[in-house]
Amino acid sequence: MKLSKIVAFGLAALCATGTVFAGGGNQQGGAAQSITIKVGDNWGATHPMAAALDTVFKTQIESATNGAIKVDIYHSGTLGNEADLWNGVRNGTIEVAIVGTPMNQEYPTMLISDWPFLYRDLNHAKKVWTGPVAEEINAEFHQKFPTVYMLAWGPNSARTFTSNKKLTSVDDFRGQKFRMPGNPIHVGIAENLGASAQVIPLGELFSALETGVVDGQDNGMVTVISEAFYEVQKYLYETNHIIATLEILISASFYDRLTADQQKIVADAAKATAEKAWDDYIKSVDNDRKFLQDRGVTVTPTTAADQARIIQMIKPLTDNLFAQNAWAKPLTDRIKAIQ
Repeated sequence: MKLSKIVAFGLAALCATGTVFAGGGNQQGGAAQSITIKVGDNWGATHPMAAALDTVFKTQIESATNGAIKVDIYHSGTLGNEADLWNGVRNGTIEVAIVGTPMNQEYPTMLISDWPFLYRDLNHAKKVWTGPVAEEINAEFHQKFPTVYMLAWGPNSARTFTSNKKLTSVDDFRGQKFRMPGNPIHVGIAENLGASAQVIPLGELFSALETGVVDGQDNGMVTVISEAFYEVQKYLYETNHIIATLEILISASFYDRLTADQQKIVADAAKATAEKAWDDYIKSVDNDRKFLQDRGVTVTPTTAADQARIIQMIKPLTDNLFAQNAWAKPLTDRIKAIQ
């Protein structure tokens, strides 16, 4: 672990020992005690979701509560990797965590966040995850995990593949080694395309790419930039095979001890954070592509024919997903129908 992360982790622990809850707002006499919300994510501060936490979530909550609630944000895996954050918010040791889908083995409906080729475009994805579908899954999620509330769905990115080996067409996948998240959809896509998949935490990925443990990885261009993968990758194939989301989760043991007014402030800030992150991410894509090209990365968009080939090649994966998950067909049909 880098020294900076060790120092920051120690500071986070000190903050945890100093956190005082509102106790449901029933304090008698004197000024109300302050509340600290620790927020952990796995992204560099330039990622639109991380940036919105800083500029919206923190500022909106602290302003609306006149500083009675303080928000401390820890980016880049300072409080742990995605599994650590999920376990922390679930166990109540972290107030808020921003994660993808580390819980999908326990709650398969979360696989919808990584469903391949589900949306017409980024604006369609934003409409889905800031609307009724998101609210319904939030409620189901809390029934499955009573110790956690899901507050909002923001953007991870439209995922692309990068590699140190030539990667400019569908045929170039064969024989390459890709880091993929610990998710059956991601692993299945790589394998269906003729590559091999290795699960490596995001915080260890730069080193794995630099040392050749894997040839490449799949993430959005925004992540390729925020994690500086462009320094150790030569090719980017703009497949946009998954428009992935990041969920804002809050510990129920913390949230339930807030007053009703405080709960609304936090929930509204989470929704505003997601909206801001979606808008900023959508605006960033063209600039991100140019940024990478200017730094020597060969960026190749997929053609319609390429995409059709990829969809056909991963059909064994999607057929299996539909066969194993009774919820998948009605939910994906409903999402595709949203205008």
